[in-house]
Amino acid sequence: MNGRALVARLKEEAATLGLGTLGVAPIAPSDHADALRRWLDRGHAATMEWMERTARDSVDLTRRFAWAKSALVAAVPYLSYAGDRTAQPGVVPHLARYALGPDYHVTLRTRLTALAALLAREAPGATSRVYVDTGPILERELAARAGLGWFGKSTNLILRGGDSYILLGEILTSVELPADEPAPDRCGTCTACIDECPTGAILEPYLVDSSRCISYLTIEHRGRLPRGSERDLGDWIFGCDVCQEVCPWNRKTGPAGDPAFDADRRLEEESLAAIARMDETEFTARFAGTAIARARRQGMVRNALVVAANTGDETALEAAGDRLSDADPVVRSTAAHALGRSGGARDRRRLDRARSRETDPKVAADLELALEERPFDGPREPVL
Repeated sequence: MNGRALVARLKEEAATLGLGTLGVAPIAPSDHADALRRWLDRGHAATMEWMERTARDSVDLTRRFAWAKSALVAAVPYLSYAGDRTAQPGVVPHLARYALGPDYHVTLRTRLTALAALLAREAPGATSRVYVDTGPILERELAARAGLGWFGKSTNLILRGGDSYILLGEILTSVELPADEPAPDRCGTCTACIDECPTGAILEPYLVDSSRCISYLTIEHRGRLPRGSERDLGDWIFGCDVCQEVCPWNRKTGPAGDPAFDADRRLEEESLAAIARMDETEFTARFAGTAIARARRQGMVRNALVVAANTGDETALEAAGDRLSDADPVVRSTAAHALGRSGGARDRRRLDRARSRETDPKVAADLELALEERPFDGPREPVL
């Protein structure tokens, strides 16, 4: 089977497997190597040190995969529903939509592995490797090179026909396949994603400072949130979709219709207080098999406490009092800060007692700051 016929066969099978749009990209040095180097040097990767460690390999895949000639890149729509997501009092207000269903890593890897099996049958002796959000791969650049879409000014990939609610996965292969033509940039003069970013994380077109990004803060950042960033979360507890929600190309994006990405609507009905009270066992039982597990128990409890203070959620703030004795020092510090921002007179007494028994110097300092945060009188009020 010649190259073009093989690509046609692979694209046909990809559609059958639920891999959305499939494109082919040549393996070649990145066109954005200098831009990535500047981005890293400016500290825009924040605490994601792995990006520095893998930078040389990611901009030239042949360093690690000398055998690779082509990449098959799949862009899989995941939007499960496009209805109103206005939060109700006492429930989790905002989760990034990709996290509402089962963990996509497993789904995409299974489907791509099946496609790689077809490639192995049609090209005996070929070497292939499947990746989904792993490995030193600049996935969006590879997808753009494969003709699937273009970089939006938010740096999200937007498919040729619109829709940035997509998941990417790829097969690197030693088979040299005819590549697809790149798509033109169709953002034009629109700056909606820049204008509406809640934290100003999109510094300019195609440049995002991760340290300001709500998705980074709620998912990737480990430990205490940087002081002063708590209000930036607003009512987002895991990820952020604002730059996608305001993108004109997504106005007509409808549900993907893929049962594998059906939303577990219970996730949006989970109360902030329930998450704030979860121990490790409860967290694992509730979120195992979902993308939310990536934030870990520490991160999700931390986020719930911050959002409770931001929204004035009384029940969750009651749970914050209990978290002052949590085994995790990050959780204790965050609970102190939440009560310091939104607490009443009873919370001052709780903070005083916690301070008297605290043995961790960092947490003790945070308790002191919480007691100095604001006057502890009157009803709690949301700070949004």
